Amino acid sequence: MQKLRSAIIGCGKMAQVHAQALKNIAETELVAVQSRSAEKAAATAARFGVKAYADIAEMIQTEQVQVAVICTPHPAHREGALIAMQNGAHVLTEKPLAVSLTDCDAMMEAASKYNKQIGMVSQRRFYPACYRIKQAIDAGKLGTPMLGSVVMYGWRDEKYYNSDPWRGSWDKEGGGVLVNQAPHQLDLLQWYMGSEMEEVYGVWQNINHPYIEVDDTASAIIRFKNGAVANIIVSNAQKPGLYGKVHIHGSTGASAGVQTDGGAMFLPGQPAVLEPPLNDIWTVPGEEQQLEAFHKADRDEFRATNDPVEYYVRQQNRDFIMAVAENREPLVTAKEGRKTVELFTAIYRSTKERQPIRWPL
Repeated sequence: MQKLRSAIIGCGKMAQVHAQALKNIAETELVAVQSRSAEKAAATAARFGVKAYADIAEMIQTEQVQVAVICTPHPAHREGALIAMQNGAHVLTEKPLAVSLTDCDAMMEAASKYNKQIGMVSQRRFYPACYRIKQAIDAGKLGTPMLGSVVMYGWRDEKYYNSDPWRGSWDKEGGGVLVNQAPHQLDLLQWYMGSEMEEVYGVWQNINHPYIEVDDTASAIIRFKNGAVANIIVSNAQKPGLYGKVHIHGSTGASAGVQTDGGAMFLPGQPAVLEPPLNDIWTVPGEEQQLEAFHKADRDEFRATNDPVEYYVRQQNRDFIMAVAENREPLVTAKEGRKTVELFTAIYRSTKERQPIRWPL
């Protein structure tokens, strides 16, 4: 196939990861980067041997960009996506899809209007241990998922929040742990459960970060339309950071789970994967003894990757690029991304209104 021309909108920390990932994908050519900061755009462009732009539309048109990856702060996702699609590019945006359902809907409507693909980054779906659970569910090995749980005990210090001027505020970040760190696990939960959400009761709190406006901790109970239930507890307030886990329990009594993140996993201002993601629960009948084999395979793959963050981001970028080339949906669509925004929106509303929030929002 002819290489698709790709570009990056926003030149922060994750943009560096995406740029390297795109450089490592045979089916695309990274041609340009854009940032409102001329200094950041120039530095990123020089590092990856591409052109720097200040204007999104000019970049898309001049470089004939076919795929744009958005790495701006969350509230700016809508603007970048709309401009990119209006000027002819398909869009893959970093998580979350946006910070409001209004923004999500505007992005999805533009994708339909301009006949463009739009997807959201949730690279943990590409972890073998995570995908293994989805395969087991799809094969009926757990029956119907009826009970789910997300537990994410992480840590962010003051240095982290000071590492970028947009962190820790409602207007510039759009929220806290629910918006920035937890979307990976929230996405996995709804992906595994398979049913539409019906009602959420949630609370958020700022436990030990007085220098930020937003949530560092949140908890919620979810009821799904098929009668399934789930609970979440996510936090950036647990020093030094313990683990992130998603567990699914099925109607047959079988269970499967994954530790997506482990150890002191949150370094100030830097994405990192310090431990391999591993299945920590597997009680599928006849497969109870396979955990050791799963662990070996996943540890071997983890050790073989020079940079695990870039490696899995690369898998998702390539999936999106191939979806564009093959005219199919990517693994994580905008519709899927909107579900995470629905969930954290419902938790914020539930806290404010002190009552459960029902769908549709």
